[in-house]
Amino acid sequence: MHAETHLDQSITGRFKYAIILTTFTLVAEVAGGIWTNSLALLSDAAHVFLDLFALILSLAAIKLAGYPASDTRTFGWHRTEVFASFINGATVFLMAIGIFYEAWERLRHPVEVKSLPMLVIAAVGLVMNLVAASALHSHSHDDLNVRSAFLHVIGDAAASVGVIIGGVIMYYTSWYLLDAIISAGIGCVIFWGSWRVIRESSHILMEGVPRGMSTREVAIAMQEVEGVNTVHHLNIWTICSHILALSAHVDVEPEHKERQADVLRRLEELLFERYHISHTTLQAECTRCAETPPIIKELRHRPRHGQHHDHHGHDHGHGHDHHGHDHDHCHHDH
Repeated sequence: MHAETHLDQSITGRFKYAIILTTFTLVAEVAGGIWTNSLALLSDAAHVFLDLFALILSLAAIKLAGYPASDTRTFGWHRTEVFASFINGATVFLMAIGIFYEAWERLRHPVEVKSLPMLVIAAVGLVMNLVAASALHSHSHDDLNVRSAFLHVIGDAAASVGVIIGGVIMYYTSWYLLDAIISAGIGCVIFWGSWRVIRESSHILMEGVPRGMSTREVAIAMQEVEGVNTVHHLNIWTICSHILALSAHVDVEPEHKERQADVLRRLEELLFERYHISHTTLQAECTRCAETPPIIKELRHRPRHGQHHDHHGHDHGHGHDHHGHDHDHCHHDH
């Protein structure tokens, strides 16, 4: 535990260092972009903004994970990371559209750019990015969060290299159209990056199954555990980028009824080790039903007051029948 705390402190320290360097890069590129009239520098600054937000978010995720759950927030504050990601992605998506519009205007009406100062500022940005990347590199293999931040910073460095090359060419040729072309290129990178962030975060907010994971594959793996007959009413979702959750009804074979707790424990170990699912809720049942319930349960809204009165007899009867069936399962359980 002490080692883990020390690792968290080390990661936190490196994130803060990277955030300070990236903030300096952002300020320099925004100010430099306005001064030199370079859209390429401003586009690079927008790219840096996307990644600075990702760095701050990664640091906040470590901090927020430390906040305890409460009566009103039983999952704690982990979801904040996903919500903030969505807002970040949407903001930068709009920035990318703005860059495309401005680049199109400059392609039609090229403007003069102070290429030498632009070159110097982009070079300063590149150095800052490389120093920040080296600070994160040592932990990028241990932690997915740090790896993601490291790749963001490397992406910034690549964009800065593009701006530097453009600055060198413009310095010698005065071909100012290149500024708009580089901006459009960086705009495409930002557009793709922000779209990926929006897609990922909205998938999590919609309680989607984690990417790369198949519900059917997880169900089959669970059914292979000794003592498990079938698995049904399975839900898998993401609480935040580090916490995966699963709930399921597990039909335990009658001869394993006495060792039901062992079966559930083996299932939890399998889910954690193979799929990194750390938050599990398993309901054990012991039945020999001819009808196998579906793996994924269809959700229904509760009846509205009007419908409830109109179809009272029908709804109540159906509910009773279903309840009776479930009760039968519980009867075997207890």
